[in-house]
This record gives sequence, C-alpha cells and structure tokens, in this order.
Amino acid sequence: MPPNHMVAMRAISQRHAGVVVPRRGGRAGTGRVAVVVAAAGGAASKPPRLEGASEELRAAAAQCLDWAPARRRVRGAFAPVLPTLDHCLFKMAPKGIQMEENFETNSKGVEIFWKSWLPREGTVTKAALFFCHGYGDTCTFFFEGIAKRIAAAGYAVYAMDYPGFGLSYGLHGYIASFDGMVDHVIDQYSRIKGRKEVRGLPHFLLGQSMGGAVALKAHLKQPKEWDGVLLVAPMCKIAEDVTPPAPVLKALSILSCLLPEAKLFPQKDIGDLAFRDPNKRKVAEFNAISYTQQMRLRTAVELLKATKDIESQLEKICSPLLILHGAADMVTDPHVSEFLYEKASTNDKTLRLYEDGYHSILEGEPDDRISTAINDIISWLDSHC
Repeated sequence: MPPNHMVAMRAISQRHAGVVVPRRGGRAGTGRVAVVVAAAGGAASKPPRLEGASEELRAAAAQCLDWAPARRRVRGAFAPVLPTLDHCLFKMAPKGIQMEENFETNSKGVEIFWKSWLPREGTVTKAALFFCHGYGDTCTFFFEGIAKRIAAAGYAVYAMDYPGFGLSYGLHGYIASFDGMVDHVIDQYSRIKGRKEVRGLPHFLLGQSMGGAVALKAHLKQPKEWDGVLLVAPMCKIAEDVTPPAPVLKALSILSCLLPEAKLFPQKDIGDLAFRDPNKRKVAEFNAISYTQQMRLRTAVELLKATKDIESQLEKICSPLLILHGAADMVTDPHVSEFLYEKASTNDKTLRLYEDGYHSILEGEPDDRISTAINDIISWLDSHC
C-alpha cells in the first residue's frame, strides 16, 4: 500500500481486523479528542453497579479511597473474586508465570507499588517490558492478564502504580506535576533495570491511554535508554477544536493553584465509550480501586499541559515505535495516532488500526480481538529482540 495514502488505509481497515502501516506514514488528520483529559482507559464517573457482588464488596467499594491504606484494603477484599470474573483475561490467563509484588520507597520518599511477571521457570527471557497505565487505572486488574500472556511469550513484564493511583501512596487521582509523575516512573524503572534477571536485556516501554503520554515523556527525557516504545490508544495531542480558549486555560491554571485538589473539573462517563463489549464493561467495575470521580483541578491542568508539551516534541521521538488504536475510539482520537505516526522521526514505526475498535482494545473488545492485539504486541517485540 502506498505509504502516503491514509485515506486508502482507512478504507482498507473497514475490511480487515487491523491495518499495518510500516515505515513512513502519510498525511494524518488532526481530528478531535472526544474526552481530552479523561483518556482514562475505561474509568467511569458514576458509582459502579457491581452486578452479582455481595453486600460486603459493595460496601467496600463505596468507602472513601483518598489514601493508599484504604485502597489496599479494598484491593484485598476484591482479590479472591477476580479469578471468577467472566473475562478472557482472567479465565484464560497462562499458568506458571512467576509473580512478585513490592512496596518500595523511592528516592523521592514516596512509597510505590510495583509488580513483576516473569516467564515460566526454564524459559529464556528475551527482554523486559515496562508498563505505564492510564488515568485513574491501576496495574493490578486487567493488566494482570495481559502481563501473563506477554510473560508466557518469554518477556519479563514490570508495572507500577503512579503516586496517587492504585496501591501507591498519595491522594487518589491527584497529579501535582505530570513531569514529576514521569520522574517517579523513570526512577522506579531505572531501579528495576538493574535487577539481575533483566540486566543487559533490551528494555521496552508500553503505555496505554494517558500512560502513552507517560511513556512518550519518559522516552523524550531518556531518548537513548529505551529499545522501543509501544503505545495503545495514546493520549499525545489535543486537537484544536477541543482545546479550551486561552482565557479559559489561564483561569483553570489560576484556579488549580488556589484549589489544586478540588474535584471540580467536569468529567464525562466514558466507560461505555471505552468498552465495545457491554459484558466486559460490567467486569471493569470490579476494578474497585480505580479513580472514578470528577477530575481534580490540578490533574486536569497538568494533563492539558503535558499533551501540549508532547505535541511540540513529536519530531524528537527516535525510538522504534508501535502504535495500536481502535478505529472507532471516541476517547482518544485515532487520527491523533496517525499524526504521531507521521511526525515521529524514527524510520522504524508501525501503526495498526483495528476495525470498529473502541478505546480499550486490550480489555473491552471481543475475545478474539483482544487476543489479536496482545499477539500483535508480542510479534512486534519478537521482531525487535
């Protein structure tokens, strides 16, 4: 397919499950981002229904989760239920994967939760993959099943919860500084890179939704430290037609200094937009420690600033690059991934669009589509190791 015919690529994507666009790309529309600062990988803003859950679990999910001890207790309450959930990532997870969970105080004095999934004993480890989760999310729910499949293919997989998210310390859903959050990620993953099981192996970053912005910023800060960047429905550019006017941005910035932690930023319920399979949408509600309330003011301003900064540096992306995006994503626009693909300076880049795919292509699609997307990640890693 001629590399400069994005329109033709879209037409073809209507007939195939995915489209690979290797090497150089063509014209990419700027499009729109349906929910700019709520690229949350499936977070919802209304109380979860938790169909089939006991009253005890409902009560646990309803408590205040502002601080890490409460989130850790709730995670413990829900942990026994997860293997019984009707989702392929739980039901079909490979056996024998070596797992380890850690709480570690980093160089900045913040207690970080991180987890590893290593290949089965006796399997040669090909490389290490480091995951950056989406806004409001955690690495202890759906990603567990994804990580096990990638580990079963011979990769050491590592993931952490950002400060204020999941099981890590900090005010729930609060990002005081996006750059500071990225520095936490760099600090934690630099420590893990020194572990004997992955020392000397290739290191890759995998970022989903807002985590795509985290991964890109980490790469931009450390352009020579990563052997490849993999992005799933990344949040990396704000389209002009949804960018707030300059006076509004200024007012938000001032207000965020006065009331940084206030939950005042309107947030659309994007759960139904993120999950194409309604049954998987119901399962997502059992991720009880995800942040589902209105976005905090400072968090919103920091996400807006981060995407503008990343957009201004897209030409500096020099690492081998894989971008996966649902063609029907209404949370982060696939046109923006096309824009990223076009602007990135690396010659080793691949964009794959999935016909009719929504935002959560690794969690919210039909089972065969989820398997296809995960296998595409594994195949790309295999080709770069």
